[in-house]
Amino acid sequence: MSTVTCIAPVNIAVIKYWGKRDETLILPTNDSISITLDTEHLHAKTTVMASPNFKEDRIWLNGQEEDIKNPRLQNCLTEIRKRTEDSSRIGKWKVHICSENNFPTAAGLASSAAGYACLVAALAKLYEVKGDISSIARVGSGSACRSVYGGFVKWSMGSQPNGSDSIAEQIAPATHWSEMRILVLVVNDSKKKDSSVIGMKRTMETSDLYKHRVKHVVPDRVNKMQQAIIKKDFKTFAEHTMKDSNSLHAVCLDAYPPVIYMNSISHEIINFIHAYNNAANEVKVAYTFDAGPNAVLYLLEENVEQFLGALHYFFPPSETDLSKYYKGLPIEIKHSDELVNNINFKKQTFGHFKYIIHTRIGSGPKYLNQPKDHLLNEQGLPINLS
Repeated sequence: MSTVTCIAPVNIAVIKYWGKRDETLILPTNDSISITLDTEHLHAKTTVMASPNFKEDRIWLNGQEEDIKNPRLQNCLTEIRKRTEDSSRIGKWKVHICSENNFPTAAGLASSAAGYACLVAALAKLYEVKGDISSIARVGSGSACRSVYGGFVKWSMGSQPNGSDSIAEQIAPATHWSEMRILVLVVNDSKKKDSSVIGMKRTMETSDLYKHRVKHVVPDRVNKMQQAIIKKDFKTFAEHTMKDSNSLHAVCLDAYPPVIYMNSISHEIINFIHAYNNAANEVKVAYTFDAGPNAVLYLLEENVEQFLGALHYFFPPSETDLSKYYKGLPIEIKHSDELVNNINFKKQTFGHFKYIIHTRIGSGPKYLNQPKDHLLNEQGLPINLS
C-alpha cells in the first residue's frame, strides 16, 4: 500500500483562456497568463492510495463518490500510468482517490484547475512520474496546467496537433513580486448556470467578436502582460488585466444565446474600482472576473488598508462578526473621509458580498507527509465517511 496527499492552488488568469481548438486534448485557441494564489487560503486537497488489494479505481469528491469513468479523469490516469516505469509494481495496482476543496466548487473560482492539478501532482508522486506534468493536468482541466506552478505562469497554446508543446511554464516565482496582494470578493458561491465548457463552446461557435479577440487582441496583450510582470509595472499590469476580463465577458455576451456569468453586483464592483482609481489619480486596483460573478482584485500591499476602508464604506457587510466576513491574511481597515468624499460612487445596500478572502501569491502544490493529513484511512476509504 502506498499513500500520497497533496494540496494544490487556485490560479486566476489575468489573460484569459477561453476556447479549445481540440476538445479531447484540451488545446487552447490562445496563450494565457495567470497568478497562482497561496494554498494557505484557497486549495484543493487530494489523497491517492494504491494497493494490490483494491479491486477497482474509485474516487470521492467533497464527500460524495463520483463516477471514476469520467473521461477527463480517465485521461489523467491513463497519461500518468503510461509514464510509469514498466518494472513498477505500483503501476499495476488500482487506486483510490479522495479530494476536497476549502472553497466553493463550480462558482467561478477555478475549482477544477486546483482539483486536477492536485490530482495529477499526487498521482505523479505516487507513481514516481518525472518531468513536466502540466500537460497531464491540462487534459483534466485546461487551466489546471497553470496550477502546477507557483507565481506567475504562462500557458502556451502550442502548435503541435498532439499537444506536446501546449504546456505551462513559470514566468516568475512568487517572490518576484511579493508585494502583490489579492482580494476575492465572493458575491455568489452557488453553482453557475452555464459551465465553462458549455460557455466556451457556444462562444466559439456563435461569437464574431471571439474571432477578433483570439486573432488580433490576445497575442499583443500576452506580450505586454509578460513584460509588465517582469518589470513589476503595476499600471500596465492592472490595465491589461481589467481590459482582458472585459473582453472575455464581451465575447460571452456576443454568443447566441448570450452566456452571462456576471450579475448586477459584479458590474457595481467594476464601476467602483474605476471610481476608486479616478479618486486616487492612479491605477491602484485591478479587477478580473472568471466564469462567475465573483471578483478577484489585484493590488499592492501598501494600498490594501486604504482600499478596504473605502470598499467597506461603499459595500457595507451585513455581518456583525467581521471575523467570519474577512478571511485569509489579517486585515486592517483604514477609513479616509477625504478619499471617500472624492469617490464618485453611490453607497450600496448591506450584504452584497458573502465574504472577502485576503490572500497573496503562492508557490504551487505542496505534499503533506503526516498521517493525520490523509483523507483516506488504511482501508482506502474516506475518513469523513468511515
